Amino acid sequence: MHSLLFVFFIAAVLLTIDAYLLHGLRAALANWAIIRKKGFNIFYWIFCAGMVFGLLCCVYFKLGVGVRAAFLMFFFVTQVAKLCFLPFMIIDDVRRYIIKKRKTKEAAKLKAEDKKEETEPIQITRSSFLMKAGIMATSVPVIGLGAGVVSRVGVFDYQLKRVNLYLPNLPKKFDGLTLGQISDIHSGSYHKRDRIRIRGGVDMLMKEKPDMIFFTGDLVNDVATDIEWVYDCFTPIKAPLGVFSCFGNHDYGDYSQLTGKPRQENRDAMIKLHHSYGWDLLLNENRRLKVEGEEIGIVGIENWGVLSRFPKYGRMDLATKNTGDLPVKLLLSHDPSHWRAEVLPKYPQIDAVFAGHTHGMQFGVQTGYFQWSPIEYLYEEWAGLYREAHQQIYVNVGFGYVGYPGRIGILPEITIFTLRSGTDPSLT
Repeated sequence: MHSLLFVFFIAAVLLTIDAYLLHGLRAALANWAIIRKKGFNIFYWIFCAGMVFGLLCCVYFKLGVGVRAAFLMFFFVTQVAKLCFLPFMIIDDVRRYIIKKRKTKEAAKLKAEDKKEETEPIQITRSSFLMKAGIMATSVPVIGLGAGVVSRVGVFDYQLKRVNLYLPNLPKKFDGLTLGQISDIHSGSYHKRDRIRIRGGVDMLMKEKPDMIFFTGDLVNDVATDIEWVYDCFTPIKAPLGVFSCFGNHDYGDYSQLTGKPRQENRDAMIKLHHSYGWDLLLNENRRLKVEGEEIGIVGIENWGVLSRFPKYGRMDLATKNTGDLPVKLLLSHDPSHWRAEVLPKYPQIDAVFAGHTHGMQFGVQTGYFQWSPIEYLYEEWAGLYREAHQQIYVNVGFGYVGYPGRIGILPEITIFTLRSGTDPSLT
């Protein structure tokens, strides 16, 4: 019921904005013959309703990756354009309101002096200048995002992020060890010519010489063969204590046309792919990691996401089996919505979760003190470190990209954690 109300609310907000913007669009393009035709209104509302319907389909239903990515990219560009036009509409309405109030007072004064009983209604037309300026403003992000499609802006601008991860029950032998995390490689998005630049990102990770590495899902876009052109780029990813990995929503072939036996064969190929790199793929299971006689638990589950279009293959009951004696348990779970929906209320023994999935929507602002992306309206935890009581989650915004072939503001990430025994001093 709450989900249905949310759908109607979002649809109502988007269509209300569309109705408001229609007036400005007519004023800005008043000289265009097509704008003056009655059919324009019909076309405009079919387009707007279609955009809302398409968005809801993308959120609540499984669509092909290419179809979904193309639609979301188009939807996103149109919404950015609308948001750029909106301030000019608001400024113009404030201007019209002020002028109307002044003219109303003047008319009332004249009426009192002349004792006229009737006056003409006061109409203040929209500013042609402001509306045309608004149209020009919308062209900037549209051209910019369009250029990003051609140039693939930011997709190889790998950012190394260092995080001190404090764990109160961490055994002393693990204190100071380093853990690297990458996520969302999406090998199906790359071309053969990208190999050198991809290796640059892998080299950045390996130069840090992490003691262990986590890969948190989405190695491919659709099927195991996606990685064929760039397979060798990821063979150097190894670590003394091991590389641990899990599946993401793209690793099951759910977005392909595979069914039955071919689908199972693709799953088997995905498992072999992880093993061919020497990675320890955790499918609802755990490992006991031992250093000089002391142990912690590495737990990994299959994909589990709150949104209905993402699979819920994860089984925490199986993944955490026989881990009760371990002082610290680190969980690989691709979708960060799993943390708040299942880990926090049911599994307080999980100390930290490592996730990916969001990509930070590949668009937004991220600085040392502030971050924003439209994805935060879908995911409460979408980039960086979050805490609740004694539990933590870190969301990596991804190594690769999918859909929109660019990253604006939210750049590809390689994370290096230093494990610390104790409580974060910034919290005391």
